[in-house]
Amino acid sequence: MYDNTRPDRYFTEEHQAFRQSLRAFVEAEIIPNVEAWETAGRLPRDLYRKAGALGVLGVLYPEDLGGSEGDFFMQVVVGEELSRCGAGGVCASLGSHSIGIPPVVKHGSAALRDTFARPVIAGEKIAALAITEPGGGSDVAALRTTAVRDGDSYVVNGEKTFITSGMQADVITVAVRTDPAARGAAGISFLLVEGDTRGLTRTELTKMGWWASDTAHLAFNDCRVPASHLIGVEGEGFKAAMMNFNDERLFLAVQAYSMAQACYDEALAWAQQRRAFGQTLAGHQVIRHKLVDMAARIDAARTLTYDVIWRRMQKLDPLNVHIARTSMAKVTATDAMKFCADEAVQILGGMGFMRGTVSERVYREVKVMTIGGGTDEVMRNLAASQLGI
Repeated sequence: MYDNTRPDRYFTEEHQAFRQSLRAFVEAEIIPNVEAWETAGRLPRDLYRKAGALGVLGVLYPEDLGGSEGDFFMQVVVGEELSRCGAGGVCASLGSHSIGIPPVVKHGSAALRDTFARPVIAGEKIAALAITEPGGGSDVAALRTTAVRDGDSYVVNGEKTFITSGMQADVITVAVRTDPAARGAAGISFLLVEGDTRGLTRTELTKMGWWASDTAHLAFNDCRVPASHLIGVEGEGFKAAMMNFNDERLFLAVQAYSMAQACYDEALAWAQQRRAFGQTLAGHQVIRHKLVDMAARIDAARTLTYDVIWRRMQKLDPLNVHIARTSMAKVTATDAMKFCADEAVQILGGMGFMRGTVSERVYREVKVMTIGGGTDEVMRNLAASQLGI
């Protein structure tokens, strides 16, 4: 299979040096603790500080905010290496800043960037993105949470749900409707809401998977948010939300094929040592074919995702083509994850049904990957519209 540890067209020596540091960090600080964090239902804050010190949280962000201004392939390294732990909840919570902070960094004032983005990048604070609502799901244009200007504040009312890191977040980037009379994409803005804002209540949600990730339902009841916490221009949040989703989908694609790889690695190791009918499982043609099918799907998803990112960096595709191919990359990667999780559990047999195996955990986490960041159905429809189909 593809060796992602050597410099090549996509990864420089700098990328690979960072990969080795991060791989050592994951093996020492994360993998031994996954089960404890799954039971606890959240990550310890100290892990964010350690990740921040290593530079994991700041690869895409400006140096003046504590980041390293790396490229998208440096973020690919982060996604691939964190996924080696085989726990999507760890990746989701440790990476919630990657969807919560970009609007602040790209569109926020200097004060917002310095006060909130900087400590998040350092791992001192936790960030979350709050867009999804109980009645809206992937339909962002239908959001109902309102923010009405009152003097030097916005008064926020509404609900958000399925918010990753929502229970612990100190910094919440919230999509609101600043023009209650507007419909659809019009009148949508982003506000930065601090976690201790009066009137904000959080309810923890229990889930099928991603157990190490805290997920919350947020209720805003007459929350007064300083007008200075407006991110960007009032009423122009929809476009920013869409571009933020596009980046998120690329990262989810990376996580999905990497989780598929984790299932493959576990299944291969099991097949090479487990014996049945006088030989190892890997000695049976039917098992070898399963493993080859898994490897082929992982390779296809990885190759497509790399190409989408590379062509974006080279500015080779118009925006509509990039959006369409990003959507296709996410679907291809989640399909690979779904297939590989199922086959890995089958190869492990009874052990695949046991808590503590990577394949059992990933099997439970497949569905959230086909839903989060835009469902597979939304992705296919988006690709079709962008390509004029």
